[in-house]
Amino acid sequence: MCPRRAPVFPASPAATPATARLATVRILTDADVRACLPPLVEVVDLVADALTALAEGRADVPPKPTVRTSPGMFANAMPAAYPERNLLGCKWISLVPDNPVRGLPTATGVMVVNDGTTGMPSALLPAAELTAVRTAAVTGACVRALAPPDATVSFLGAGVQAASHLRVLEALGHTEVTVWARRREAVDALVRETEKVAPGIRVLVSPSREAAVRDADVVITGLSIGLTDMAIPPTWPREDALLLPIDYASSVDAALADTAVLASDDPVQFAAVRAVRGKLDGYPAATAWTGHLLHAPRPEGRLVVSNLGTGISDLVVASAVAARAEATRTGQVVDI
Repeated sequence: MCPRRAPVFPASPAATPATARLATVRILTDADVRACLPPLVEVVDLVADALTALAEGRADVPPKPTVRTSPGMFANAMPAAYPERNLLGCKWISLVPDNPVRGLPTATGVMVVNDGTTGMPSALLPAAELTAVRTAAVTGACVRALAPPDATVSFLGAGVQAASHLRVLEALGHTEVTVWARRREAVDALVRETEKVAPGIRVLVSPSREAAVRDADVVITGLSIGLTDMAIPPTWPREDALLLPIDYASSVDAALADTAVLASDDPVQFAAVRAVRGKLDGYPAATAWTGHLLHAPRPEGRLVVSNLGTGISDLVVASAVAARAEATRTGQVVDI
């Protein structure tokens, strides 16, 4: 297991003088976000701290409201405040499962970082790279704390999240990950990309979904949200497996969740999502906070940790990126 390091938080920018009429906002691209990311182990430390603060009531993160324009799609506003770190911000993100057939990404959005003292906006980031890395870092924090260092890891899916998860797992010292996806060409593309962005990790291509799940210590599921024919039978995973679904109930449905201890990054938000028809139908209530599990003995038996994504995790990563962009003068500065 990789040694833990204390998270490093950016200092808030100086307050804008009361006489100033304009706010200065630094606008970043996805390429800027990638260039200004802290080392990935530090990103894992940041989100682990954020999850702990959320579980302990030290962060202000209301359940994210959801709106829709058509069946199957949804958009969330994800505000968050971390008072002791003087961090404030909000992510606005939409998920449209049909977008890939249009040649567009499934998830798109923006993140606004505000000065925690004045409330003035200070940075605007695209949400794609931020969300991918934040999600993978949350998964990485769980794998680091709740699985043995030599755990066998399988990932279902071969999209953007697969690539970001492989990068984080490599940073945490893992050298092999088994991957299965519905399209072999997507797996082949992932293998080629991994050779470039995470050369220290080897992708083992599984011949079947069942083979990928059986005997794995850790199963991370990143298929398309909303699938109804990809649920993992409860007999496939090990009795002590750690299951980390990032695709809602597409892979880990209520029947499988019923066989495990169920935790979430935010059980209050999880309950709100359960109430929405079609997302987590029939799911039991989450009984533990991810942030508590990171510092406690692992529950015995099968464990499902369903991290739906919270604004506080996005905020700590976005603030760190914005601070590095400020220090390196990356991005475009505009007055608003």
